Parts: sequence; C-alpha cells; structure tokens
Amino acid sequence: MKININDIAKEAGVSIATVSRVINGKEGASEATREKVKKIIEKYSYSSNQVGIHDLYRKSLRSVAILTVDIRVPHYARTAYTMEREFSKHGYAVYLCNTGGDIETTVNYLTDVLEEQVAGIVLVGSVFDEIGKDPRVEHYLRMAPVVMANGKLNLPNSYSVLVDDVFGISRMVQYVYKHGKRDIFYLSGATTDSAQNKKTGFLQGMNLCGLNTDGKIIDTEDSIEGGMRAAEEILSSGRACDAMVCGEDIVAVGALKKLLRKHIAVPEKIAVTGYNNSMISRNIEPELTGVDNKPEQVALLCVQLLESLIDHTDSYSSVTLQPEIVKGGTV
Repeated sequence: MKININDIAKEAGVSIATVSRVINGKEGASEATREKVKKIIEKYSYSSNQVGIHDLYRKSLRSVAILTVDIRVPHYARTAYTMEREFSKHGYAVYLCNTGGDIETTVNYLTDVLEEQVAGIVLVGSVFDEIGKDPRVEHYLRMAPVVMANGKLNLPNSYSVLVDDVFGISRMVQYVYKHGKRDIFYLSGATTDSAQNKKTGFLQGMNLCGLNTDGKIIDTEDSIEGGMRAAEEILSSGRACDAMVCGEDIVAVGALKKLLRKHIAVPEKIAVTGYNNSMISRNIEPELTGVDNKPEQVALLCVQLLESLIDHTDSYSSVTLQPEIVKGGTV
C-alpha cells in the first residue's frame, strides 16, 4: 500500500511537522510520539523518497495564522475576511483563531499554530498591545514574523499597519464644530490603546476648536445598550448637548436609538457620529456620519507586509493610514 506523509500524520494523530521531525531525527516530539510514528512507518514500509517529503513539508510551511478578538464584531470580521481571501489567493492555508481577548486562549492558539509551523502571524485588534506584554505570549510571538493590524508590539520581528485614530476623532470633532455644534460629548467604549488614542483625539479636537472638555467624555460599553445608556446619562444630566461623537459605530447606533425614542431631532437638535464605517452604520435611518478607518486597506497591507517578511523580498517598515470622514445623515 502506497501512503504519504499526510496519511501517516492522520493515523498517528499528529501534525505533518511532527512526522517530519521523527523521520529526520530532529527534536520536538516526545518519545511516545516517536514510537507511534515509527510503528506506522514500519507497518506500511514507508520511504520518504516515494512522495518527496521535503516538498510536502515545505508546502506545509506555507500557512499563516490570523488571531483576532471576536469575529462577530463587524470591524474584525471585515479585516479578517479580507486577509483570509488575500492569503488564500497567494497560496497560503489560513488558521483563523478567535481568542476572545483572553491571554490563556491566545497562548493556546499560539502553541497550536507554531506546532503546525506557520510561516507568519497576523494579530487583529489593539487589545493585543496589552496581551502581547504577557511573557508567555511574547515568547511565542518571537518565534515567527508578526504583523499587527492597528496595534504595536515592541518585538524585533514585529511590524504594524496602523490607523491614526487620534487624527480620525480630532477631525470629526472639527467637522461637527463646522456644522455649528458647540456642546460636544464623546462616548468611549473599550479600554484598548486604540480607544485611548480616540480619547486623545477628542481632547485634541476640542482644544483646537476652543471648546471646554470638562466632563465631556462618557465611558460605556461597546454595544448598542452601552450607547443608549451613555446617551441617557447625558440627557438626564441636564447639561447642554448638541453632538455625540462616538468611538464605535455600535455605540453611535445605541445613542441614535435613544435620541429617536425620545423624539429628539437628529441632527437638528443633536448630531451623532460613529467610527468604522461598518455595515451597521449604513443599515439604520438616518445613516451615520462617521469615520472610515479602512479595514480592507489595512488588511491588504498586512498581507503584503507579512509576505515580504516571510520571503525576505523587500525592506520592512510599519505603515500608518489616515482615516476619512464619511458623510451620512446624522450631522
């Protein structure tokens, strides 16, 4: 019976990389695993020459891993989908890992994909700025080229494709100011580095417009409910408000929902803006005015950068994109 390395790996319940280590006498497999693989090889009188093991093993290296936080989040979904499609076009197998932003889950996924000898790793989400500081995570990330979408790691083999969130929110504040709004609040969501940059952008924009920032930042959750609660908090306070600038589309949708339920005219009385230009921003009425942080372009640049790192074809440098305002009906 003629078999190949894939058949051996499947019967032994191990990866192609592990079978290759056993055949080539390399470290990285337990003695029990070695014995199991050797027995299967003897059982079928397998010879690596019959299938070109080195070619198969080389091909097995043409895989990459994409680690994201929550694939249900539209922004992450758009980014990861574009990456997966582009990597597939270029002949890579793709492992898509949904970590939930949990360190232990991240460590487990990194262990698994590195065991499979992935050629490179993409991290999607600025939450990995903090997760990447964990000693175990950092240890594993040093083992392969890493590209991070909208975040930064201080590792020698790590590069970034960033979006200037400070610029994006600052520009939006100036945009609503030009539309006559003066009592502007900021509805902030997550506690990631990206979220902090957006807060900085809000304060920068307010200062450029000569506006008071005291108590104008409302922290909430990245959800429709969070947006509704934040809007209610502002309205119940009795403070003057004619604009709500939001750090996420989903928060903006919640704020808009609360205002419309209270029969407050948008944007005549209160303007609302989002961030991401996600599908949800287009599927409501009025459509959100917001900031497009270009997830598809970020994804394509991440793929291009990681391929350059893997193939050593170009000089490597991190990239920063400037987001753009998308006009809707809420300003």
